[in-house]
Amino acid sequence: MRILVAEDEPQLLRVLTAAMKHAGYDVDPVDNGLKAVEHAKESSYDVIILDIMMPVMDGITALKEIRKSGDKTYVLMLTAKAEVDDRVTGLDSGADDYITKPFSLKELLARLRSKERRADDYTPNELKVGDLSLNVSEQELISHNSIRLSGIETQLMNYFLLNEGKELSTDELLSHVWKNDEDANADVVWIYVSYLRQKLQSIQSSVQIEGQKGGPYKLVK
Repeated sequence: MRILVAEDEPQLLRVLTAAMKHAGYDVDPVDNGLKAVEHAKESSYDVIILDIMMPVMDGITALKEIRKSGDKTYVLMLTAKAEVDDRVTGLDSGADDYITKPFSLKELLARLRSKERRADDYTPNELKVGDLSLNVSEQELISHNSIRLSGIETQLMNYFLLNEGKELSTDELLSHVWKNDEDANADVVWIYVSYLRQKLQSIQSSVQIEGQKGGPYKLVK
């Protein structure tokens, strides 16, 4: 999993980053909410961890900005024991969970493992971008008309829609869509991107997938 963590206490940020990297996660550390918002706009993440009290932009404001952009990434808030109202505000603003300081690294890593096991639970069944919508359970892509997708096409389009406007590398797509297929490669990704482009065209959607063979690719409306 790729994780963005925003925490303004330098020592805690270093410890969190080291622990998550040691657990095998790809981690981008930042020290304020504004940087978190900028990173979330540019890159795709599986989890975003936000401290509430940060300089430049606090965690609640950063969360609101991230959600306002349409980003549906799982967000875990870090809160102090006294910040009960902030926890409620965070959850109301779109946070998925919170963890109270001081916390053990074991608990944080356990929550990340749980998130990893139940990743599908946090993906909406219906996703919309521009004039395009995807019904995940029905594997149906809908615009001016509709078309059915294969399982892989559905997973790939799902990931593109969740990360609209972000450049996605071939390696990212392989790790999220073909994670259990060791034989998949850049050529396979290109073939399925081409399939989706054809289907977007066939349903007359204005949404497009930009990018050349080998990536990166970007969904734009």
